[in-house]
Amino acid sequence: MADPLREAEAEPSPGRKAGGLKKLRLALWGVVALVIGIGLVAMLAPGRTPPASDQASYADLIGGPFALTAPDGSRVTEQTLKGTPFAIFFGFTRCPDVCPTTLSRMASLRKQLGPDGDKFRIVFVSVDPGYDSPQDIGRYVELFGTPILGLTGTDAEVNAAVKAYRAFYEKVPTNGGADYTIDHTASVYLMDPSGRLQSIIAYDETGPSALAKLKRLVG
Repeated sequence: MADPLREAEAEPSPGRKAGGLKKLRLALWGVVALVIGIGLVAMLAPGRTPPASDQASYADLIGGPFALTAPDGSRVTEQTLKGTPFAIFFGFTRCPDVCPTTLSRMASLRKQLGPDGDKFRIVFVSVDPGYDSPQDIGRYVELFGTPILGLTGTDAEVNAAVKAYRAFYEKVPTNGGADYTIDHTASVYLMDPSGRLQSIIAYDETGPSALAKLKRLVG
């Protein structure tokens, strides 16, 4: 059975030492083990439909209070997003592969939905507030040709949002410590209008499967 929580597979970092990668993988598999232990995988696996009571308890584990800043300077909280389904993804503007690939894919999937594509929001949260200002993120999301709400905040605010979604990120030094990249969650969380988890799109999930999940989200 494919693991729907491939968000636990952080984006690889150029030049990262084997020891650090091993440490990261051990940490991430610890997260996966915890999630499996609580049964979230059972809820999200294709073709599996656990009892409604289990679905409710699993969904309540993801999402929660946060307060971040949009490119126009306005404050966005979990309450701001309620009322409309949304797809939320964590990354950073200097991400070389996973972030642009994922956001381009979400733009394409939205287009494939036709008129229904306007029924959900795409939300991109930068986990690199020291480099990505709200204005930087605004310019970045404009590159994908579809409305995307870019958000960031202070380190504490970003950490609170990441924690609420059971996501992950870690700065990894590069160029002898002169710079860094970021390992991060690589999946998209699909949240219903009440702000509760409905499903997850894994980074390597097939297009038809991802599209089917979005159809359910806006249906």
